[in-house]
This record gives sequence, structure tokens and C-alpha cells, in this order.
Amino acid sequence: MYTRYAPPTQAQPVPSYGVSQLRIATFNLLHGQPLAADGSPLPYPPEAADPLGEAIAGLGADVLALQEVDRYQERSGLVDQTAAAAKAMGAADWRFAAALHGRPAPVAGWLPNPAVPGLQVYGPTALETATDLPSYGTALLTRLPVQHWRARRFAPAPFGLPLRVAGRRGLTPVPDEPRAALAAVLEGERGPFTVVATHLSFVPGWNMAQLAAIRRWIADLPKPYLVLGDFNLIGAMPRTVLGSATALDRESARERRSERLRRRDLQAARRIRAAQPGLRRRRVREPRPRLQGWYDLARTPTYPSHNPAVQFDHVLAIGVPRTAVGPASAPRATVSDHRPLIVEVSL
Repeated sequence: MYTRYAPPTQAQPVPSYGVSQLRIATFNLLHGQPLAADGSPLPYPPEAADPLGEAIAGLGADVLALQEVDRYQERSGLVDQTAAAAKAMGAADWRFAAALHGRPAPVAGWLPNPAVPGLQVYGPTALETATDLPSYGTALLTRLPVQHWRARRFAPAPFGLPLRVAGRRGLTPVPDEPRAALAAVLEGERGPFTVVATHLSFVPGWNMAQLAAIRRWIADLPKPYLVLGDFNLIGAMPRTVLGSATALDRESARERRSERLRRRDLQAARRIRAAQPGLRRRRVREPRPRLQGWYDLARTPTYPSHNPAVQFDHVLAIGVPRTAVGPASAPRATVSDHRPLIVEVSL
């Protein structure tokens, strides 16, 4: 699913949103699973959406990316979890991108519904398919006005990995699953900016290719960019992948023009030196591509929630001054095996 971005015209003004600092958050929900203090699963209460709603309300987020989100799944009480989260945070707009329709199957991954192949996107007013079909995917919610929505789906890797599965000893082969990404152009106090919510594959290399594809996918949308989600990548890998994709990106007219001018200047310098034999000739070296400023807004472990040791969940940005970034935190929540990651940003 891909649409070309068209900025608002004067005839269709976008209202401003008077806020100086925003709370940006990402949270892998583990389908809203309640957990005990030691990380063991607890049963859902009679009102299955209550633990999720309490966890989301406690974040106080203005922009929230969610991963591993259920919609009308029996395991999570037949709740539309995106709608429940939107109500809890007071989101003015939201989208849920169903990476797949079907039901979870132990170890085998998912039993897909062949009647609903491909990507489906749901929002607060427009439901493109029947509302009771069980699905699973990624969501993006916001209190800010939205200029533009975009969604895409990534095919699963052709192979899985041996992973630890709750209730089983040792490692169990687990197949990969389809993934989804959502992008929104939001109206901040200083103008529009783009936010992406995604959940990447756990297969090494496959997830890096997905992240690089996201950078190309949003190339026509306005900066600054914020990319949020569970990347299944740690350390400097996410920002390195995005930076490399940016350095190689030559799609915009400005970048192509800059490249032509740079090459023209190099050629002119070579001609001048060749015309002056008395000068010592030096080789004119072409500058190496430089990474274009992607960086982590928060560096803190987020997994597992009861004793965080690694950071799979990230908030990455480009075009956001470091002076605009405020405190970050990863508080314990009553649901999920991930901790939510929260950062304050002036946009």
C-alpha cells in the first residue's frame, strides 16, 4: 500500500497543535498479556481490556506506536486493542495495520484466514472489512492532527529461528511472520513531521533489510523523521542501517542536483590543475558518503520487562536537534514482556 504524499493546500489548512513538548512512546504489547512480578503470565480479568487500558493511560503519550496488537482474538478477550488504547490515551486519530488475519497456533505461528490475504488497515471511522475478523499487527495512535497516513506490509522471512517459547524446554523452531509498518505526517507546533511505527522480523539480516526499506518508503514525506518500534536489533545497528540507507538515497531532486554540482566542481578542479604544469599535481579524492545524522533518542534496556537486559525497542530520529530531546524512561507496566519506551521531544 503506497500513496504519494501531497502537502495540505491553502484551501485545506491543517490546524496547529499548541504543545511545546511531546511524549513519544513505543510499546510491544505481547497482545496485552498481564504478567506477574517475576514475568510469568497471569489470566486476563473478566474485563480483558482493563489491564491494557491502565498501562496505556499511565504512559501519558501524545504519539504511541504499538506492536503485537490483537484485534478480536479469543486469547485476549475479543478486544479491539487499538481502539481500547486510543480511548485510554485520548487519541484523536489512529490506525491499526493488520499484518495478518487468522488465529495463533502453538509453535506453528499462525493459522491465516485465506479469505483476507494481504494488508488491511483499520481506523476509528473507516473499517474496510468485517469488524469481527480476528487479526494481529501494528498500530500508531496520536493526539495530534494528521495530514497523511500510509501503511505497508513486509513478507515473512522464508525461514525461522530456534527460540525460547514459554512452557517449553530448550529451543523451539519458530517461523517468521508478516510484519507491518504505519507512517503518519503529524502537525507539530513547529510544522509537520513524520512518525513511523513498525515491528521488524527477528531473523537477522531480514530485519535490517526491512528497516532500510522503511527509509526509502518515507523519502517523499517531510522531515523530521521519528521511527519507533520493536526492531529486534540492539546497540548501534538500527541507526547504522538507517544512516546507510540515507547516505545511499539519491531519489530527491535536491540530492541529484547536489551530486551533479559536486561532480562538476571536482572536474573543474582537475582541469585547472592539468592546465598548470608547474604546480605539483595532487589527486582529488571524492568525499566518502557520510551517515546523515540518525541517532537514538533513548538508550535503555526494555526486555524482558521484569529484569531488562537488552534494548529491542527504539526511538530513532533525524532532523531533530539534540537540544529538543528531553528525558527518556522505560517504566514497568502490568502487561507485556517488554517495557514501554518513552521520550519527551519538542517538535
